Amino acid sequence: MLRAMPSTSAAPPLDVSFARAQFPSLADGFAFLDNAGGSQTLGRVIDRIADYLRTTNVQMGASYAVSERAGARMQEAQQRMAAFVNASRPEEVVMGPTSTQLVQVLARAMAHQFAPGDEVVVTRADHESNIGAWVGLEAVGVVPRFWEFDPVTRRLELDGLERVMSPRTKLVAFTHASNIFGTIHPVAEITRFVHERGAKVCVDGVAYAPHRLVDVAALDVDFYVLSLYKVYGPHHALLYGKYAHLLELAGQYHYFIPPDRIPYKLQPGNPNYELSWGSVGIVDYAEELGARVDGRAASPRARMEAAFDAMAAHEEVLAQRLLDFLTTHPRVRVIGESTADRAVRVPTISFTVDGVAAPDVVRQIDPLGMGIRYGDFHSRRLVDHLGLQATGGVVRVSMVHYNTVEEVDRLVAGLDPIIG
Repeated sequence: MLRAMPSTSAAPPLDVSFARAQFPSLADGFAFLDNAGGSQTLGRVIDRIADYLRTTNVQMGASYAVSERAGARMQEAQQRMAAFVNASRPEEVVMGPTSTQLVQVLARAMAHQFAPGDEVVVTRADHESNIGAWVGLEAVGVVPRFWEFDPVTRRLELDGLERVMSPRTKLVAFTHASNIFGTIHPVAEITRFVHERGAKVCVDGVAYAPHRLVDVAALDVDFYVLSLYKVYGPHHALLYGKYAHLLELAGQYHYFIPPDRIPYKLQPGNPNYELSWGSVGIVDYAEELGARVDGRAASPRARMEAAFDAMAAHEEVLAQRLLDFLTTHPRVRVIGESTADRAVRVPTISFTVDGVAAPDVVRQIDPLGMGIRYGDFHSRRLVDHLGLQATGGVVRVSMVHYNTVEEVDRLVAGLDPIIG
């Protein structure tokens, strides 16, 4: 079985006050606890977007100075976002409107690489974005096979993957962290297993990236997607692909775009320029936060690592606070890991309450100045498989580093009379 080692190292403390001050929307005291659906946006991201629209809102590629400056900004954005995920070159990053759309573009661009009878492996533990696009290749004769999570551990185990892979398997699509269970999967180990059997991987990092620094080089993934609007940025997304793989993809733009023009050939209609430029604010923030956490961190990457390590340690405290409350109530069933260990899970915590439908729990919290949510969160196949759709799915509390212990305590006080 695949297991993460428990976290034992103590990260330097996070300056939560500094972090919160970077998010204008946090000033009014509302507790945002639905962050897996979309985090709050950094002030510096907002400022970058506004500045782009004020000073460089022109089409790129022209010979006049403002257009050249706009192009330089997009090149910088490409470079900085590649550094954010530790890609080997800027061209390995494709920016677009959403993770869902980017995976759809990827699947269409890969379709010509499959022969009838070839297989793709997907899981029921994923968001539909990393399932539906691949299942849709049935239209060209591809056979989808489901890698089921273990019914006891609720993890994706390698023995289950081995049972569904065959010599015809060309791609395995799975999630880095479940947006329902909160479980972190050992992507590097799974990827190595898949590569040894001659297939590629496409990893959905949407629920993972707000909590841990993504390192596509260390993971050795073929494709990796994340939503920047869930990582403190604008409503924008990022797809990483190994350069050689991106070259092999069929263009999704105009016929006259050369096949080696990546990522351009995979960005029909062009990416959103101001959102791409605004996204660089995420990198600036991670670097500055990391420098405050660890003044000895010499490189930009080391500063980002320090920032995310401190985020994870703080989030573990938040998750522990909530789980300590939920696990003491016999009517509550935590859907996923009951541990707060940051090596095992992210602080996205789902639960049900015996005798109370999920919508009724959430609607009683709504007037209290806190935002939590119920439903299936586009992990419809998972919630259906768990038999929870009839009662409104799960209640989900999804925290990030700018949340506080006091906010969790407010939530606990609000939940106590509902589930007590």
